[in-house]
Amino acid sequence: MYVCRTPLTGLRILILIHGLLIIIVTWGNAQGAELSVNGFLQLNYSYSVSESNPDGGDFKWAEQRGQIKLDFSSSNLRLFSKADLYYDNIDRDTDASVRELYLDFVSDYYDIRVGRQIITWGLGDLIFINDTFPKDYEAYFSGRPLEYLKIGVDAFKAGLYPDFVSADLVIIPFFEPNNMPGQDRFWLYNPMSTATDRDEQEPATKVDNTEIALRLYRNISGVDVSVYFYRGFFRTPSARPEDLRQILFYPELSVYGFSLQGRAAEGLVSLEAGFYDSRQDRSGTDPFVPNSQSRFLIGYQRQLWEDFTVALQYYGIYMHRYSEYLATLPTGMPSQRRYRDLLTIRITALFMHQTLKASYFSFWSLSEGDYLLNPEFRYSFSDNVWLALGAMIFGGGQQWSPLGQFDRNDNLYLQMRYEF
Repeated sequence: MYVCRTPLTGLRILILIHGLLIIIVTWGNAQGAELSVNGFLQLNYSYSVSESNPDGGDFKWAEQRGQIKLDFSSSNLRLFSKADLYYDNIDRDTDASVRELYLDFVSDYYDIRVGRQIITWGLGDLIFINDTFPKDYEAYFSGRPLEYLKIGVDAFKAGLYPDFVSADLVIIPFFEPNNMPGQDRFWLYNPMSTATDRDEQEPATKVDNTEIALRLYRNISGVDVSVYFYRGFFRTPSARPEDLRQILFYPELSVYGFSLQGRAAEGLVSLEAGFYDSRQDRSGTDPFVPNSQSRFLIGYQRQLWEDFTVALQYYGIYMHRYSEYLATLPTGMPSQRRYRDLLTIRITALFMHQTLKASYFSFWSLSEGDYLLNPEFRYSFSDNVWLALGAMIFGGGQQWSPLGQFDRNDNLYLQMRYEF
């Protein structure tokens, strides 16, 4: 999440931004523009049920949060703002974050968006191949509303709409990494546990490091077809030992992919694939940089009867230059498999005139043997007030496997929101 901090506090910057927005909107209203204001007040708590956190606390998340969204449009222009003010009970800290703040210019043949924005590409349900934009995995594993899995980027985005194909071009000058679970609230496997210090090195802000993403898409005979390209960096850090320090860095990456989605077998069928070109280690001889990979996803979703839907996904990752990877792997470091795969299951059922939603989502790693189970019940008291209770249950695999390492982090969560 993008959080405004020193030299001005996040709250002061939030007030400044929205003060400017109010001036713009007031002027726009005088010109006959349209304005909508909405938001929510939210409570969100997540309690550890396996054991206390590494810092000795029992809560992985505990906060009160408010959000304001301003949507102002006039003719071909649109100004949108989404900002949060929150109190973190664990860190005993009040702060603010600007989740989105952008300006749109829209015409019949193209549109332009400039500013902080959340971008979602691809077809995967909690599996991301061609969606190379930043994620907040700590938010998801802590049982926060799913919208907080996505992180905004400061970017320029252009959409082009000629007759033969539509295109989206995204230019990101400032690198934004994934937010991974913190070692104070989550038990995690650290292959470099002897390191006494950590130093994170993000890509420098310069022209050569500007990220570029391109999507071409159209519907062909009832099938949605997309082609993707990305040039930038891995957003999850790699680690390299240096004396007694652990250096976290973000290797160079290019992604080439495609996706197809259409109706078949009485349901919705999806196919997505991507080649991950690890530009910093194409030879596969650096064990601290991910090798190039091929990734693919096959999905099927079907409503079996009214208010009951089942969705399945099969996801595979194939590592290239595997023999070179094994030959240079340091002694004592666990090796990855050449081919890894997992299955996801999502079941959604609605009851009581659709006021009660029962859902179940799970990851099952067929290659590693680990899993994540996420059952949730959500009840809507009215159109404006809802409450959700759920759990994050980890297990299986080894202490270093992607989900197995979270085995000690099971938690129950509560979300309650009033929307206005």
